[in-house]
Amino acid sequence: MEKQVSNRKIQVILTVIVVILAAALGMLYMQYNKMKVDNAIVQEALEEQKESLANELKDMMSEYEGLKSENDSLNNLIGQQQDRIRRLLAINASNLEKIKIYKRELATLREIMRSYIVQIDSLNQRNQKLVSENIEVRTALEEARKNNEALSKERETMSSKLQSAAVLSAKNISVTLLNKRGKETERASRIAKIKTCFTVRENSLVEAGEKIIYLRLTRPDNLVLTSSEQDVIQYDGRPIAYSAKRAIQYEQKDIDVCIYWDNAGELITGVYTIDLFCEGKLIGSTTFEIK
Repeated sequence: MEKQVSNRKIQVILTVIVVILAAALGMLYMQYNKMKVDNAIVQEALEEQKESLANELKDMMSEYEGLKSENDSLNNLIGQQQDRIRRLLAINASNLEKIKIYKRELATLREIMRSYIVQIDSLNQRNQKLVSENIEVRTALEEARKNNEALSKERETMSSKLQSAAVLSAKNISVTLLNKRGKETERASRIAKIKTCFTVRENSLVEAGEKIIYLRLTRPDNLVLTSSEQDVIQYDGRPIAYSAKRAIQYEQKDIDVCIYWDNAGELITGVYTIDLFCEGKLIGSTTFEIK
């Protein structure tokens, strides 16, 4: 009987132990499941954070791309930071490790980007200043060019005026018809010489020295009376015949000159023209009539 009582006690104790163990196992199982759920939630959160930081790195890659300009040296440095971001994105590590690395590197990359932005702003300001200075220089050069053109035109005009002014001219031109005895005559048959007298005007712009005055005598029928086919001068870019000539010593003062033309029986009645030339320029003209 005592033995039966002892066995029942043992059974009760074992039952209690089994129940306690079962309860403990149940609790452990529940805790395990809860830990699994909690771990999954943590992993999901870590994945989201890692992806968010990775996206920030990708955005930063685009931001660095936007900083590129015509400055090759700075573009080189920017390219190095973009390569650094590519290496970070390619790291093979756990999410937790990546998050630590990404956070640290993002802070560094932002700091570097800020320094680049400061450099770019400084370069832009310098470029704007240079552009402004270049515009001022170009404006000054354009004004100088216009002034030079104006001065050049003014010099050309002045030179042209001086050239026009630096020409001899004849005044008081008179024609006298002379017979063989040197007396005046009006009859064509008695004319032996035609005497043309004039005054070469004073002109300080004309260089002093020997000058040759050419006389061109043209009949009423437009025939130029000349002694030889070799008696030719250049006028207005073409050769013309002349009738007589005389050398004078010009001293930039008025000088009276007379030129004689010898008649060889070529005169006819009508109105004649006398033109005077010097140094390729027409310096005076007159007409007279032979009856």
